[in-house]
Formats: sequence, C-alpha cells, structure tokens
Amino acid sequence: MTFKIEGSSIGVGHPPYIIAELSANHNGSLDRALATIDAAKAAGANAIKLQTYSADTMTIDCDREDFKIKGGLWDGYTLYDLYKWAETPFEWHLEMFAHARRAGITVFSTPFDETAVDLLEDLNSPAYKIASFEIVDIPLIRYVASTGKPMIMSTGMATEEEIAEAVDAARGAGCKDLVLLHCISSYPAPIDQANLAQMPALAARFKTIPGLSDHTMGTTASVAAVALGACVIEKHFTLSRKDKGPDSEFSLEPSELKTLCEDAYAAWQSVGNAGFSRPSAEQSNKSFRRSIVFVRDVPAGSTVGEADIKRIRPGIGLAPKFYDALIGRRLKRAVARGEPASWDLFED
Repeated sequence: MTFKIEGSSIGVGHPPYIIAELSANHNGSLDRALATIDAAKAAGANAIKLQTYSADTMTIDCDREDFKIKGGLWDGYTLYDLYKWAETPFEWHLEMFAHARRAGITVFSTPFDETAVDLLEDLNSPAYKIASFEIVDIPLIRYVASTGKPMIMSTGMATEEEIAEAVDAARGAGCKDLVLLHCISSYPAPIDQANLAQMPALAARFKTIPGLSDHTMGTTASVAAVALGACVIEKHFTLSRKDKGPDSEFSLEPSELKTLCEDAYAAWQSVGNAGFSRPSAEQSNKSFRRSIVFVRDVPAGSTVGEADIKRIRPGIGLAPKFYDALIGRRLKRAVARGEPASWDLFED
C-alpha cells in the first residue's frame, strides 16, 4: 500500500514521511507562523500541518464546570478561551498555503468542521488529517472522505470499535488512501505509556499504512516507531519552547526536528530486509575469520598432525569445520609455515 502526496511516496518501502505540526505554535502571529513554515522546511520535514478551526466552530463560550479544563497544561481555561488563544484564523490560511508552496514544503491541515473543509478545498489542500478527538465525529469523517483526498487519522483514546467505525466511514465515503497514526492523547505523553507495539497491530487489523502521532518528549519514540514500521511521523513543532504557547511544552525546536528527520531516515535505512544474504559492507572483513593454516614447515609425504595446523586468523584456508578431516592425511608436496590448508595439498 502506497500513495503520494505532492510527489512524496508514502508507504512501506519508502522513507518515513515527517509532518511538522504547527498547531497553535504561531502564538497569535502570522509572521511567526510563516517563519515556522520556513524552519520546518530547513529542518527537512516533508510537510507542515495546520489546524483549521475557530473557537466558535469548536465549542461555545460557556463557563459551566463541564466547559472548564481541570489539570494539565491548560488548567483553568474554559474550552472557548483555550481555542480562542490557539486558533489559526481562517483569513491567514491563503497566505500560509501560498508561503509554504513558495518554500517548497507540502502544507495541509486538520479541519474540525465542514466549514474548515470547504476553506481547505478552496485552497486545494492535498490531504487531510483527522485529530484523535474527532475520530468519533463520523459525519465530519464522511465529509472529508468525500473529497477523495488522502486521509491521516489519529487514534488517541479510541477503542477498537470506534477506530473500525471511523475507518469504515472514511472508506465508505470515498477515501482510498488512509493512514492510521497510533497516538497517546496526553500532553506530553509519558514515554513508558507510548505502547508502540500497537502501531503495527493497527495497520494489520485495519489494512492501513502505519504511523505515529508522537506527543512524548524528545524524538526517541518516533525513531523507534520507524524501526517498527512507521511510514508517517507527526510531531508538534515550534520555533522556541521559551516563547510559551498552547502547545510549546511538548513541541520540538528546529534543531530537534532536524535531528528527528535525520535519525528517522537512518532508522528506516537500518531496517533492511529479513533475508540471509550478507551485505557488501562485510566483504572486506571475511579475511579476518578463522581458517586452517599450517603453523610450521612440513615436508612432502608427511602425515599431518595436530602440531602442524591450527584454526587461526586470517581466513585464507579451509574452514575450521574440516580440521578433524585433515589430521592423518598425507601431503603431496612440502608446505611452508603460514600457508593455508587446501584440498589440493593432500593425497586422495
């Protein structure tokens, strides 16, 4: 299973596709958002991803207890106030898409309602992301799938049944290219609860391309996921964690994103294949294996004894497994110390 997003192949057998999640890390500044796009490109990411919503499309302005966040990074905020702080204004999108295309990095977004999808369709978004919290919004998934664009869905908090419903909805509404991102919806996520083993299990169960939306600190989980088969890695990205924003605490800085891109590619290269053929890099060292070598001068016609041969380096003679077979054999000609043992030295 492979597909392309703007020329980049995604799937097994292709390098990992790295998505830098801008999210709310623009901190309310369009100039910062544009600079973050440039930094993601410079770090080597394949794509920059936005989140398309407004506070009014996410929730209502309400101070009832159910609408207040308790604990975690956003403790004390109402949902409305958090999303008002974090939103990427709809009117920024045209310039952000144009800037990313000029910079040569793919740009797409996570829509949170149908109006966001309509905006992104007008901008010719090449793909769509469904956030973990929206995986239960089946009408939204169907609306996105009806575009026919590739879809990437995060599975944080979702049960197997909920994932199955989302996958069926996407495919039933026209999605042909689907990635499921294993995700732990905790901000940040404890690395000892990353549970990366679920990622290939998801891909096998739902016959999708595997990936990881990584909220752990650092890059270890992402690189490990590539070794386990992740074809897509998504990681939150900021110019600087010191410039506090809604998502800054669990976001990578430019040097860290660059390291992730390099290490993920190296991890992918290191996986190789499961065959028994030996790589060419080993060829020059075969001479350092042990073999059977004469360790003293032996005249022609002599019967070889244990004092005459040893299993030593370099690997220039017969393999050590033939040692017992050579003891007691008669030489056809004289041999010198250091000469490798070979069958043509012995009488039949």
